[in-house]
Amino acid sequence: MGLESLAGLDFPWDVLAPYGERAAAHPDGRIDLSVGTPVDPTPAVVQSALVAAADAHAYPLTAGTPDLRDAVVRWFARRRGVRGLEPAGVLPTIGSKELVGLLPAMLGLGRDDVVVHPEIAYPTYAVGARLAGARALAADDPAAWADTPGVRLVWVNSPANPHGRVTDVAELRDVVAAARAVGAVVVSDECYAELTWGAAVAPSLLDPAVTGGDLTGLLVTYSLSKQSSMAGYRAAFVAGDPALVGQLLALRKQIGMIVPAPVQAAMIAALDDDAHVAEQRARYGRRRAVLVRAFADAGYEIDHSEAGLYLWVRPATPQGCWDTVGDLAELGILVAPGEFYGPAGAGHVRVALTASDDDVAHAAARLVPA
Repeated sequence: MGLESLAGLDFPWDVLAPYGERAAAHPDGRIDLSVGTPVDPTPAVVQSALVAAADAHAYPLTAGTPDLRDAVVRWFARRRGVRGLEPAGVLPTIGSKELVGLLPAMLGLGRDDVVVHPEIAYPTYAVGARLAGARALAADDPAAWADTPGVRLVWVNSPANPHGRVTDVAELRDVVAAARAVGAVVVSDECYAELTWGAAVAPSLLDPAVTGGDLTGLLVTYSLSKQSSMAGYRAAFVAGDPALVGQLLALRKQIGMIVPAPVQAAMIAALDDDAHVAEQRARYGRRRAVLVRAFADAGYEIDHSEAGLYLWVRPATPQGCWDTVGDLAELGILVAPGEFYGPAGAGHVRVALTASDDDVAHAAARLVPA
C-alpha cells in the first residue's frame, strides 16, 4: 500500500463533472452548491495583518511564532471552553487537509494498524490511512472497534462534514475512554465548530468535561477557511497533547512543512477578532434559512444539519443519490452525492451554503417556482 495504492484513485469531484456540465446547460446557468469553498471577501482585519507582515525575508518558524501559539491558546479558552492548553501543544499547519491526509504516516502507522473514521465521512480520513499503508475502518460506535486489534488512530468529526451532526460530551467521553483502553490516539476535526444553528452546541474534544483535564493522546485540528473566509491562505492548526505535537513538529522541521510568516500574522488577527466571525456566521445563517425553506417546500427532507456549512438532503420518496444529483442538475443546481462520503450516505446529497446571496435566492426560486 502507500503511494501506489492511491495511484488509481479517482478524485471525487472529477466524477461529478458530467453533472456539472448538465447543470451548466440550464438556460439561466449553473448554481454550484457542491463544494464548500467560501465566496465572501476575506475580512479587512485579516488582509491588513497579512500586508503588514509582507516583509518576510527570514525563514518562519515551523512551530509558529510565540504570538501565534498564544493566540490559539487564547482562542481555545475564549471560544471553545478549553483551559490548560499549553503553547507547546499548538502547531500551525498548511490548511487542515494536509494534516488529515498525512497524520497516520506522521504518527508512524503502517501495515498492521487500523485508522477508525466515521461511517459517513470526509474521504481524506480513509485516504490518509491508505497512504500510510494502514487499514481504514468506518465505525461510529466505539463498541464496533474497541476489541479490534491494531486500532491506533480514531478520527472524530464534529460538527460533521457532510451531514452536520454534533457529537455531545458523553459521546466524546466514550470515544476517549475506548481509545485510551487500546492505546489509540483520538483526533477531532472541528473546523465547523463556530457554525452551529439553533440550540446546537459543539463541544471540543479538548474540553475538560471530556478529558478530565488530561490531554494525553488527544488532538484537535482546526481551520480558519470557513469562519474567516481564509481558504486561500491555507491557515490551520493542530492542538492538544504536547508530546504528540512535539512528534509532529520534529518531523515537519525535517521536511520544511512551514506556514508562511505573513499567513501566521494573519491567523493571529483572525483568531483575536470575534466580530468578523459573527458577521460571517450571520451570512451563512441567512443563506441556510432560504435553502432549508426551499428544499422543504420542494418536497425534500433534511436530516441532521444542525451545524456546519451544508444541508444533508434526501427526497421524500427514497432514491439513489446520483438520481437526486441528476434531478437537481436539470434545475441548474449542482450538489454533491452522499456516496462520496461512504456507502451509508448513498441516499442523500450534500448542499453547500457557500454561495452568494443572489445564487442562493436563484436556487430557491428554481426549487419552488412562483
